[in-house]
Amino acid sequence: MRTPFVAGNWKMNKTIEGARGLVRELLPGLMPVAGVEKVLCPPFTSLMTISDLLKGSDIGLGAQDMHWKEAGAYTGEVSPEMVKECCRYVIIGHSERRAYFGETDEHVNLKVKAALAVGLTPIVCVGETLEENESGRTREVVEHQVAQGLAGLTALDVARLVIAYEPVWAIGTGRAATGEVANQVVAAHIRTPLVNLANEEVAGVVRVLYGGSVTGANATEFFSQPEIDGALVGGASLKPVDFIQIVTAAAA
Repeated sequence: MRTPFVAGNWKMNKTIEGARGLVRELLPGLMPVAGVEKVLCPPFTSLMTISDLLKGSDIGLGAQDMHWKEAGAYTGEVSPEMVKECCRYVIIGHSERRAYFGETDEHVNLKVKAALAVGLTPIVCVGETLEENESGRTREVVEHQVAQGLAGLTALDVARLVIAYEPVWAIGTGRAATGEVANQVVAAHIRTPLVNLANEEVAGVVRVLYGGSVTGANATEFFSQPEIDGALVGGASLKPVDFIQIVTAAAA
């Protein structure tokens, strides 16, 4: 059995004080929920503060990105070792990084390898745009992102990953994919390529999340699908009632 996994990506939201307040609202509802790996991914500025607030809880902490180099003249960047100081997880290849900052599959591959090298758990994002979806290129795009982003990894490396399928056309639009369609993409275009990259056993243990307008109201539709193991939650992760409802649905 794959343990359900729910991560909240706060994106560029919340000052340190705002982050502190949000965590204090979340903790009472999240702490009693067992059987789910729960992760919060705030902005870099709040990581140390939230790390202190989460001590003694079963809630993990993740960064939203990182550079692949150990150190150097990379102004504004954060290294894997810096992330590791307070985090166990890191989001890599989010569609907004790809769309707004020119991140390529090669960059994703470098970051995945760097994260694994320091013991971080990468949450690797893949997904097609609206244009790609409507032109029937979902298979081509998603399978290419999986193959190139994970190129050169051993089977043991692949087994340490979490993958998030996030159709770009559903992110922040309120237009979520259906559970059935998302499940078909995960089964055919993520797990099947993982068999080729690693083996059938590894492909069966890697947790694959859905991301894209997940809310407390529609979470169960996705979590009831056999190939979907949880969610990478955006806007709803900033709403305590919604996020707690999503995590509770994953446990059920």
